[in-house]
Amino acid sequence: MNLKIYSWNVNGLRAVHNKGLFDSFIKKEKPDIVCLQETKAMQHQSEVDLPEYEEYWNSADRKGYSGVAIFTKIKPLSIMNGLPAAIIKKYKLANDQYGDSTKEGRVLTAEFKDLFLVTVYTPNAKGDLSRLPLREKRWDPAFLMYCKQLEKKKPVLFCGDLNVAYGPDDLANPKENEGEHGYTAEERQGFQRFLDAGFLDTFRLFHKGNGHYTWWSHWANARARNVGWRIDYFLASEKLKKKIIAADIHANITGSDHCPVSVTLKL
Repeated sequence: MNLKIYSWNVNGLRAVHNKGLFDSFIKKEKPDIVCLQETKAMQHQSEVDLPEYEEYWNSADRKGYSGVAIFTKIKPLSIMNGLPAAIIKKYKLANDQYGDSTKEGRVLTAEFKDLFLVTVYTPNAKGDLSRLPLREKRWDPAFLMYCKQLEKKKPVLFCGDLNVAYGPDDLANPKENEGEHGYTAEERQGFQRFLDAGFLDTFRLFHKGNGHYTWWSHWANARARNVGWRIDYFLASEKLKKKIIAADIHANITGSDHCPVSVTLKL
């Protein structure tokens, strides 16, 4: 059987749904599982009605902010909200100048027979890089430790808005954005550590070169001109490599400043 899994930073699920674009996405793509980031809502606030799917949410305490969700046709064996308490304590994730990153609805894990599936919305380093210390010293290593812990039990597939363009091919203007948030040496090194730990950037198994982006600024007609960044990913344990038969970016699907990304697994 082929399993189609999509990830999409919807930048407000209610807004995308109210435009009719979320239902049309589901109808057209027919995903088996959808991982969402930046839902900006609690589950009871959502008017999305998909009888075929089970819904699992991890929403931020702060209203209208952040949040992740998983909609799945396949019932998970278990669901885990957030990161384990021991990792939160080890990396002192509970507070920075912006508040408690563990209460921002950033991580949700579904366990299935063959793998753990994690949706993640990585904290943005901010334009003035004021949240870069959290990213570099605390969040990225904490999330990597979590994924490696899961991997001891079964393979891991994690996806979401990682808020970093990994290399020069992953954004339209790398030289101009060197050192800017989303393209600092620290953030890129954080991504490199996932690769060094054995996780595969699934999109790059099938597609090389530049021009493949998942986020575009609202300014200067950036999306129409494809002046974008690839900051949404699926990363997979090495053990899943032979099962991954496709990985794609769906730039034609609108409704958010991000577009969906997907992987297809043959299980």
